[in-house]
Amino acid sequence: MKRRGLTPEDRDIWSRYSRTADPLHPVRRDKAPVPQTTPRPTAKTPDPIAPFEMGTRARSKTSSSALAPSLSDQVNGAPLRMDAKAHKRMRAGKLRPEGKLDLHGMTLDMAHPALMRFILSAHANGKRLVIVVTGKGKAKPSEGPIPTRLGVLKHQVPQWLRMAPLSNVVLQVTEAHRSHGGSGAYYVYLRR
Repeated sequence: MKRRGLTPEDRDIWSRYSRTADPLHPVRRDKAPVPQTTPRPTAKTPDPIAPFEMGTRARSKTSSSALAPSLSDQVNGAPLRMDAKAHKRMRAGKLRPEGKLDLHGMTLDMAHPALMRFILSAHANGKRLVIVVTGKGKAKPSEGPIPTRLGVLKHQVPQWLRMAPLSNVVLQVTEAHRSHGGSGAYYVYLRR
């Protein structure tokens, strides 16, 4: 396909527009570059490292909050991001969930898309509180050298809820009240 040039009318419109627009990267051809006379900052020398002796403890350079939280911190010890009064009522089992997803019997490959679909559609429908039932997990004897985790979905669901795209719609994840499944279920409080 052959490109056609601009018509005289297009050139006229472009020249009127370019006179009124501010360029993003102005090109100054009339001035030569001015040499820098300011001194360049020198590199900061790092603090000397104290000698280490056997039997002494090294101080951590990262705070404990920078480390990955454990499962109990993710669910029960997570910072409160919702109304404290509503959270107290939710923990007491006094708020009624508007939707429920039961993941019993599902594998991780089946549960993850089902959870994403459920949470995103609940948020799109304007629901605020839903419940996700994971179950407590089966106690199976470990047959190999690597132990199998009890309740894989119970451990994985809170992590999925804190990852994109669900993290954008989930406000709070809390273990459910005994009347709604207890430690085998999670309340998921959604953003408006």
